[in-house]
Amino acid sequence: MRSWLVAILAAVALAGAAPARADIVVNVDQGATQPLPIAIPVFPGAPVAAQLREVIAGDLARSGLFRPLDPATFPAAPLEVNTQPTFDAWKAISAQALVTGQLTVEAGGRLKADFRLWDVYAGDQLLGLQYSASPEAWRRVAHKIADAIYEKLTGEPGYFDTRVVFAAESGPRGKRVRRLEIMDQDGANPTYLTDGSYGVYFPHFSANSQEVTYMALRPTGSTVYLLNVATGRQEALGHFPGMVFAPRFSPDGGRVAMSAEKDGNTDVYVMNLANHSWARLTTDPAIDTSPSFAPDGRQIVFNSDRGGAPELYVMNAEGSGVHRISFGAGRYTTPVWSPDGKLIAFTKQEGSQFHIGVMKPDGSDERLLTTSYLDEGPTWAPNSRVIMFARDTGSGSHLWTVDVSGKLLQPAPYPLGASDPAWSALLP
Repeated sequence: MRSWLVAILAAVALAGAAPARADIVVNVDQGATQPLPIAIPVFPGAPVAAQLREVIAGDLARSGLFRPLDPATFPAAPLEVNTQPTFDAWKAISAQALVTGQLTVEAGGRLKADFRLWDVYAGDQLLGLQYSASPEAWRRVAHKIADAIYEKLTGEPGYFDTRVVFAAESGPRGKRVRRLEIMDQDGANPTYLTDGSYGVYFPHFSANSQEVTYMALRPTGSTVYLLNVATGRQEALGHFPGMVFAPRFSPDGGRVAMSAEKDGNTDVYVMNLANHSWARLTTDPAIDTSPSFAPDGRQIVFNSDRGGAPELYVMNAEGSGVHRISFGAGRYTTPVWSPDGKLIAFTKQEGSQFHIGVMKPDGSDERLLTTSYLDEGPTWAPNSRVIMFARDTGSGSHLWTVDVSGKLLQPAPYPLGASDPAWSALLP
């Protein structure tokens, strides 16, 4: 239906291409301190070759860990993917890693991409892979290649073959139109999913990235929807006369946790999607909101003002064992568990400043990664290395990213007004 939803049909190691031990090691904990110089020539053989090269280079550059070199400085690249490069020529331009490849348009129009990753100074082939896809999915091929390079050189999974769903904002302040929009993580293929006739808030992906839950706000109240992004089919999970906040899937996709106002009290609830039954998890007279499941589904982090100001709390998935984990100065909101389970990201307000921060699930090792007039709503990349959030400097909200080292802070590749981002898992 949409070009970026067309599955890549094959990703297999090339025969006889046993990778050598990687001498190049990119330290992900160093952030943007010393990005690795990497040469990525155009893969010959198909009309999209130049664009494919730009997508790969763009993905790696935005990670802050790689510095794609200027193609104008390149020596002649091998025209055949199985030919070993002349490494001395690439050393002369200070390339430490080299990517070579070839595109083939097969019978029936399918696109095949072969590529190699080389350690220039060791003279070793580190990786050899082949991807096959329908022609309109060439951008996904590029993202897959970038993911494979990232993983080989860092030892951690990539995050480039993913999407982001968010609330696209337009119009004057006070009369903003909020439409649900989805795009590739690099800003390509932006597509509206709702028409703007009602406001949308708090979108979140399911674990398989095929469904989105969000809250729609109308004058008559709020409705929580479940939307299939491939088919466009939408299902209302419930209409609430009061406010409902932050619906979010459980890791297995079978439940949705949210906070709902009932009889003047806001608590955390969970809906079983199989039978639409409800379970109330919190009963405190305070406002309990923004629930987020741990990746194993056993615990939920949420924020509550039961202690007098918004703080972060963790409880077991059925509501028992509630305990506070934030104890610093300021107001803590919008917690979200990292996909690897090691950290919880949050929004923190101290005086007139807002921050995106992280802490361990027991509340230790709190670190603030950003500071601004208004930073809020963190969401994790699937490899738990990058956080996207909304930043408003006074002229409207836009999407930004920061890595967990806090050293690489940059605008996301979407230039228009936006808030409430949610990052998908790696696409199937």
